[in-house]
Amino acid sequence: MGQFGTTAVSSDPEKHEGSGSDDGSKDATMVQRGSVHEVMMEAQLNDVRYQKTQRGLKSRHAQMIALGGTIGTGLFVGSGSVLAKGGPAFILAGYCIMTVLVFCVVTAIVEVASYMPVHGASMAYYANRYVSRSLGFSLGYLYWYALGILVPYEITAAGLVIDYWPNPVHIAVWMTIMLIVIVALNFLPVRYYGETEFWFAGTKVIMMLGLIMLSFILFWGGGPSRDRLGFRYWKNPGAANPFILEGSIGLFISFWSTLVSCVFPFTFAPELIIVTGGEMESPRRNLPKAARRYFYRLVFFYVFSVLSIGVTCPSNDPRLTDGHAGAGSSAFVVAISNAGIDTLPGIINAVILISAWSSGNSFLYMSSRSLYSLAVSGNAPHIFKKCTKSGVPIYAVGVSSLFTILSYLNVSSAGGVVFNWFVNLTNTWGMISWVCCMVVYFRFKRACAYHGVSSPWSNFIQPYGAWLAFVSFTFLCLINGFTVFFPENWSAANFLTAYIGIPIFLAMYAGHRLWARNDKWAWDPAEIDMITGLQEVDDAELPEVPRKGLAKLWRVIE
Repeated sequence: MGQFGTTAVSSDPEKHEGSGSDDGSKDATMVQRGSVHEVMMEAQLNDVRYQKTQRGLKSRHAQMIALGGTIGTGLFVGSGSVLAKGGPAFILAGYCIMTVLVFCVVTAIVEVASYMPVHGASMAYYANRYVSRSLGFSLGYLYWYALGILVPYEITAAGLVIDYWPNPVHIAVWMTIMLIVIVALNFLPVRYYGETEFWFAGTKVIMMLGLIMLSFILFWGGGPSRDRLGFRYWKNPGAANPFILEGSIGLFISFWSTLVSCVFPFTFAPELIIVTGGEMESPRRNLPKAARRYFYRLVFFYVFSVLSIGVTCPSNDPRLTDGHAGAGSSAFVVAISNAGIDTLPGIINAVILISAWSSGNSFLYMSSRSLYSLAVSGNAPHIFKKCTKSGVPIYAVGVSSLFTILSYLNVSSAGGVVFNWFVNLTNTWGMISWVCCMVVYFRFKRACAYHGVSSPWSNFIQPYGAWLAFVSFTFLCLINGFTVFFPENWSAANFLTAYIGIPIFLAMYAGHRLWARNDKWAWDPAEIDMITGLQEVDDAELPEVPRKGLAKLWRVIE
């Protein structure tokens, strides 16, 4: 990786024709000094009235957060209902397809972020910088709201997990304790968040390894009953389940419905890498590291997990669709209970509880940083840029924490209803986010081509992967709730939760376009500032510590 200030700038005058240079030449500025876009970027990033966030996330924090930061109840518990809907073959196919598509998203957005991982970095910030203020505004508030909603979702799921054990304490008490801890952690300096997530994610990773190994043992008949499972459940009740209708049409409906349901466990996981980039040590080195390893993590922790539950848990087990059973709805717990292992389900549920707690912690961090990023880009009140001396955007954290109050809906409503409501609502926002991220990537690449610069990292799958993700998630977003249009499944509530995210996003975008009607629909590549913030990023790069012994082998693998 070269230093951008010296190697990444082209001085070829043909690349900058029409940029306003009198003599047809161009110094190493890429845009006219004092242009409207550059002045805007300068004012946003270098507001001396406010402290900035600090780069307190070490490499090990960043790697573990990327590894398991958003692995939560969507995978551990929600996958059970998806298995019941589509069967082991369709859920496995759905996760394989999603793994490829999400990897396309990750490689695209890391290529964008590794060029300019400034304080307040988020995909909304890059949309504001490379596309338009209107897209940055609407995408930023989508992140803030959607990620804020996911905090009470995880707390609600955690409450259901606690109900697995008989206890006389009211669920609201447990939820209050979890909320206090999550909010308190987010008010602490980011290094404390990084450290807690390091151990939380480590616990999840160890459990996933154990569950996959246990499934392998049960597959070959190593359980207490010595019953060899093999692919028994792929034959009976079957590899794929028809949905709504019978026969081949029912299987067709089941496949697409299952694929849409497989989106949720992956939602906003790629964006977590980008958000942490603004508070990460040596982000140009650590962001590409996280992206390079992401595909293997997706395959191992997501694809292998659903393969494991597909061979150890029958898709027609009634506990999978019993929302009131809480963590008992987890396919892992059902499989272990069926194998006759008595004590292990309680241990699994304890780790699922930690996972929900961890994911809620991550989502509140992302939501607060999204609001901070909005303020940095000029799309939210300046007060949300205010940070403590230790780099915590205190007002952004405080306001984002108000979303946690929604978790008390679980006290008065059926937990399973609330669970599914949050799942359906968030699916749409996640896919809209990924479509917009691909638009940001395309505009970033156009700006790079015009100015003769390149990101310090790119993947061989791009730009074809970005186009694949753009088309695929646009289509999946449109069919997200298609099953509600069958007469027997029609529900106004389900229709709204499946599709309300689209008009909300479009309304935010259209409203800002009216306010900023003098703006172009997208910045001209010649206007885009590719300079402001580079010096700060250069200064954040620390010398890499030489590795010794077996650590040298890991460098070769990387």
